[in-house]
Amino acid sequence: MSDERPAWARRIAGEREARQWSQAEAVAALRAHSPKPLPEGASMLRQWKRWESGEVLPSDFYQPIIAQTFGTVTHAIFPVAGRRDGGTEIAAASGMETLDILSRLQASDVDNATLDALRITTDRLCSEYPHLPSGQLAIEGRQWLRRIAGLQSQRLTLAQHREVLALSGWLALLVGCVEYDMGDRAAAESTRRAALSLAHEAENAEIAGWAHEMRAWFALTTGDYRGILAASQAGSEAARGKGVAVQLAAHEAKGWARLGDRRQTEVALDRGRKLLEGMAYPENLDHHFVVDPAKFDFYAMDCYRLLGEDRFAENLAHEVIRAGTDFDGAERAPMRMAEARVTLGVVAARQGDLEQAVQYGEWALKGERQSLPSLLMVSRELAAIVNRDFNKAPAGMDYLEHLNVLSRASLSGLG
Repeated sequence: MSDERPAWARRIAGEREARQWSQAEAVAALRAHSPKPLPEGASMLRQWKRWESGEVLPSDFYQPIIAQTFGTVTHAIFPVAGRRDGGTEIAAASGMETLDILSRLQASDVDNATLDALRITTDRLCSEYPHLPSGQLAIEGRQWLRRIAGLQSQRLTLAQHREVLALSGWLALLVGCVEYDMGDRAAAESTRRAALSLAHEAENAEIAGWAHEMRAWFALTTGDYRGILAASQAGSEAARGKGVAVQLAAHEAKGWARLGDRRQTEVALDRGRKLLEGMAYPENLDHHFVVDPAKFDFYAMDCYRLLGEDRFAENLAHEVIRAGTDFDGAERAPMRMAEARVTLGVVAARQGDLEQAVQYGEWALKGERQSLPSLLMVSRELAAIVNRDFNKAPAGMDYLEHLNVLSRASLSGLG
């Protein structure tokens, strides 16, 4: 029988069950996190039961307390609806289609309408990161980067010059990420350094922070765990109070988790949670360089899987998949969802269920849009368990061979 409760009600119940709390224990935890006394007696327990049943949506007062009780942010449990169409926005904001923008770029003077259109075009490209094939996105990103960089030879005001540098910086970040996804590590590092240089020239702290975030990501996927901590801390210094600081805290947590330090992992996660909770809800959840609330569950999932907290990791993996799936079944966040499926595979393997472990592992490897370094990193965790416990089983051998083929293909592209 299907569970027809709202997603937030299922999430509240799932988080409680993952902690093996009774409903009374959950209410006690809620009291401990509340900034002021809550109703006494059985009334609070009745309220909790109404929340879990989906009968009543928690009020704006209770929502952040519930999120804090479960170590996440408000809008990860209680999301805000809203999607944007970047192509429509270009026309709406400036009245220009792509050909019009290109013709305007040939002019000796660049007006603000042209820059607005270029800003939205850059936003659109960054929003297509989860879906567009890597090769196509790399080509488009480089084309627009060359066009925008060419504006520097034209007559620009100081403000326009800084805007052109910033747009170039965002596109360089995007191209660098895609290059790394495709396995071209040398090109990605060169592009990342170019983005950092553009950030300094434009005096843009957020672009600088994301350039450091890329270095942390590169270190994470190559096993340089101390390098993750150094890059994360440098980025946090460069981009205090910016959205990227949340992702930098998450990378730091991932580094500590891989070093086996549970306390430091949870300290870094909590710092990121507090930063994200205090930020405005993003206008464009699809933008690659925006930290949306659902990403926080993804970060925590990775850490709990590594720390061996299987109930927490499994619960969060299901949430990542649910949040990344549109009403029509389309996957909005295929790369996050692939790593969530590997997490479910790891949990299944630890529980001795090879069939389910391999099913999840193979499902993750079949996605059309992949970040190979990240996917291979988490897949190797599953492979290590399969190799240790099931290396004689045909299904286990087939999965390990599939992963080896993918690893060799990835290594052949690394410089």
